[in-house]
Amino acid sequence: MEKVILLDGAMGTELMKRGVTTPRFPEQVNLTDPAAVQAIHRDYIEAGSSIIYACTFGCNPVKARGEAVAPVIGAALANARAAAGKEARVALDVGPLGQLLEPYGDLSEEEAEAAFREVFAAGGAADLIVLETFFDLTELLIALEAARKTLPDKPVFATMTFQQSGRTLTGVTVEEMARSLAEGGAAAVGLNCSLGPAEALPLARALRQATDKPIIVKPNAGMPDPATGAYPMDAAAFAEAMAPILRLGVQYAGGCCGTDPDYIRELARLAE
Repeated sequence: MEKVILLDGAMGTELMKRGVTTPRFPEQVNLTDPAAVQAIHRDYIEAGSSIIYACTFGCNPVKARGEAVAPVIGAALANARAAAGKEARVALDVGPLGQLLEPYGDLSEEEAEAAFREVFAAGGAADLIVLETFFDLTELLIALEAARKTLPDKPVFATMTFQQSGRTLTGVTVEEMARSLAEGGAAAVGLNCSLGPAEALPLARALRQATDKPIIVKPNAGMPDPATGAYPMDAAAFAEAMAPILRLGVQYAGGCCGTDPDYIRELARLAE
């Protein structure tokens, strides 16, 4: 099995599990409770993560609704760096803006690009950029181009979130994603969130066949219960279900919603 670089697990569900309250938009916790954020990062590193995602996923001008995002992003990267030291690389984690692009929504492509560029302008202290949980390929490509223009020296990883149908909510296939992101200059491509490892396996297999780019797989701890939101897989079951994915030769693996440092620890044992 090819050497796998371990990413981290969830931040949002982990903050909730630890009883950490968040202000008006969640990433402000970097300012109000930096110790809690640093502790989660540190726990992931001690579990085996070589790349940690800063707590910046939803920190953008659209979701912040007028509140400054640069101080929050700066604090998040400082928290991640304080935890990482020289043991792990720090990624600026960037998710969708939270509004649909025209003609399906009110956000123009120009407004989206400006919002992403504001995020990246504040993220220069990161080692790399991760664009994750996108379901609209157009928005993701806007983010990718903005990242490469604003921080041209930073590698950009990009992942989309898929349904069991094998497509995103906007109908994008794995093959379409792989081709477009490669043309856009992504350093690594993959999938995260929504699905558990078992459901992600056929998509990872298709992605392996569709691209020679390094592949990222960061699924949830199984499919959440629609009634309770609970995730069904414990750390051991998650790692067991990730084993065939790792055997495909993916280069980067971790966990998304519902996972915690124990899941990364089990992945690390599997990847030894």
